[in-house]
Amino acid sequence: MASIVVITLVLILDLLAFVLAIGAERRRSTAYVNVDDVGRAYCVYSTDASTWYGVGALSLLLAGQALAMGASRCFCCGRALSPGRCRAFSGVCFIVCWLTFVIAELCLLAGSVRNAYHTKYSGYFINGPPHCTMLRKGVFAAGAAFTFLTALFAELHYIFYAKARSAAAATPPIIHGGGIGMTRI
Repeated sequence: MASIVVITLVLILDLLAFVLAIGAERRRSTAYVNVDDVGRAYCVYSTDASTWYGVGALSLLLAGQALAMGASRCFCCGRALSPGRCRAFSGVCFIVCWLTFVIAELCLLAGSVRNAYHTKYSGYFINGPPHCTMLRKGVFAAGAAFTFLTALFAELHYIFYAKARSAAAATPPIIHGGGIGMTRI
């Protein structure tokens, strides 16, 4: 059967990643235009906390995925699983888990990089106030949503994998003394 320790650790890591991704969305950098002593306009940005929240969420999600895939031997290594529903569901959850994982990691990485980018003295080179670049709303929220889906499918994949593995370990029953059944002639 599935290990409660693995399920709990993966769930904790993925939930922490989800919470950090939500925190990153709420603490995105904001900017306003200020003028220095010389009269040049420049952008002043708020805190970069969301960049580090995004990096933390990215790291925790990666750790949770590595733990889940290591515990299930990445679905392709190890002894064969018994055919049936559990193996099929495990395979589907495996594929969907990796798809949502890649999307979540890309959203968190892109959001962290884009949030860390700050425009400096662009008003020095052009006339008018500078355009202060900021991260659009929803990038970290999309990362959080896909983090949640990754957590869900990673847990389901591991549970179905463990059921299929335990079914494969059981010895098949011997019917009517064993041997090959012959048809009556």
